[in-house]
Amino acid sequence: MKKEMKKSGAYLIMRVMILGVMSVMMMASCGGNSKGETREAQELSGAGATFPLPFYNVVFEKFAEVNGDVVAYGGIGSGGGVRNLRDKIVDFAGSDAFLSEKEMEDMPEVIHVPTCMGAVVLAYNLDGVEDLRLSGEVIAQIFAGEIKMWNDERLVALNPDVNLPEEAIMPVFRSDGSGTTFVFTDYLTKASKMWAEKFGRGKSINFPSGQAAKGNPGVAGVIKQTKNTIGYVGSEYAFAQKIAYATIENQRGEFVKPTSESISAAASGEIPTDTRCSITNSDAAGAYPISTFTWMIIYKEQNYSNRSKEQAIATLDLLKYILSDESQALTTEVHYAPLPEKAKELSLKNLKTITYDNAVINN
Repeated sequence: MKKEMKKSGAYLIMRVMILGVMSVMMMASCGGNSKGETREAQELSGAGATFPLPFYNVVFEKFAEVNGDVVAYGGIGSGGGVRNLRDKIVDFAGSDAFLSEKEMEDMPEVIHVPTCMGAVVLAYNLDGVEDLRLSGEVIAQIFAGEIKMWNDERLVALNPDVNLPEEAIMPVFRSDGSGTTFVFTDYLTKASKMWAEKFGRGKSINFPSGQAAKGNPGVAGVIKQTKNTIGYVGSEYAFAQKIAYATIENQRGEFVKPTSESISAAASGEIPTDTRCSITNSDAAGAYPISTFTWMIIYKEQNYSNRSKEQAIATLDLLKYILSDESQALTTEVHYAPLPEKAKELSLKNLKTITYDNAVINN
């Protein structure tokens, strides 16, 4: 009798486990939306910025676990992502630079959704130098080719206690159209009159000297392997490669390193309704001066290129998941910063205007 009871109990336990696994599999295959309704799981595609890629990798994996939808994302640079969206071959574009009025004139109406905040750092490879201080003007002079040696008096003045080598500086920059380049040059345009007049801001800049590399991983790789280099990369890539990065002087004369707190401080100002704003060179206390939002950009009208309504709903579910407290809590784990409440509030409101066949999607 006891043997039979044991067998019966083991059977019931096994049956419950099997039913549980089947339930999870069914939920994954059906997917789901914010109202708890089921739908078929979708395959979404996006392309663009490499800057937020480490964060996106984590979020997309979690989203697949929650909704069953699979997201394929190509880190080809912000410029490439925007081109793919313009050509209507992706569900969303990732960009560290919001679209200009002119760019938006050439496309159907779009919605910008900030996904997280991050920092562009000046990573460098100098033997024996663990803490390098830089100002906006000096950074501009380095990338303009006006400061050519590491022991230049302008660098020495900022770093009196550092033994800077008598070696030529090799700047490293992006070869592809890049939102990271836009953020970096947007900052330099604000911090240096010389840079503003000679180069300005843009996703692609004709740097006068140095070495080009593709994507944030490419720039970080060159710096890691090459002595006496300096380049601009998303902070996570410097952290991951264990590359030293500079402390930057902000508008208040404070020398600041990028942290969740100093990045968040840069976004303490007003955020416009469409969330398109620059937060570089912030005058807020404790602000890291090369901080930025990064965005996912989607079409307001979601019926294009034979996309189904379910695909459109899945795209909205993805964006709302990224804006959720669960996803935003992941930002600091991969060296980014969470969005301000105002940015989330505005984005969720903007997502309510998304349509399919000109009818608002009620999900």
